[in-house]
Amino acid sequence: MTDLILVGKQGSGKGTQAKILAKKFGYQIFETGAALRKIANATSELGQKVKEITTRGDLVPNEIVMEIVREFLKNADTEKSVIFDGIPRSEEQRQTLEKLLGEMGREFLALEIKLSNGEAMERLMMRAHCNECGSDFGSAEDECPRCGSFDISRRADDNPESISTRLENFEKYTAPLLDKWKTADKLISVNGEQPVNAVTTEMLAKLNLT
Repeated sequence: MTDLILVGKQGSGKGTQAKILAKKFGYQIFETGAALRKIANATSELGQKVKEITTRGDLVPNEIVMEIVREFLKNADTEKSVIFDGIPRSEEQRQTLEKLLGEMGREFLALEIKLSNGEAMERLMMRAHCNECGSDFGSAEDECPRCGSFDISRRADDNPESISTRLENFEKYTAPLLDKWKTADKLISVNGEQPVNAVTTEMLAKLNLT
């Protein structure tokens, strides 16, 4: 199988679709946000720096992100394809990632999950995590729909100011990459405003996966 670069605004469901693909076809997932949050939670100078950057909604320097990616690929199962969720987010990062994949003899396709800014804002403002059962869900209520727990947490950067910054950064830095991949015949796009199962169905059809 070919590696996949998942592209889309935050809230488009990239993480959900990545997990579905991983479960059905054995893809390995590199989730940029989770990797950076792990570093941000560390009591180190780098951790504090990454935490400040991500809380503002700004982009983490390319050299930090790519070092994490390189380490991940060095330890990845060479028999399985990888899904990159949340990278690249800039032209510099695209060039660096594609060079790294080329050096490792890995082919890729970019899969865009399209979502409007309004829908992205609404979804992110409602995003929540249950600390009791581990469920992720979207709701303005502070009660888990799965287990009924009120031990709910929300990400510090899911606030209107930070979300707006992230959406602006997507349009400025990430959206231009789509034209590059389209020209290279490496881009597939699906409608991310459908129900999750409909997005999955369209995605599998366009990837020729069954």
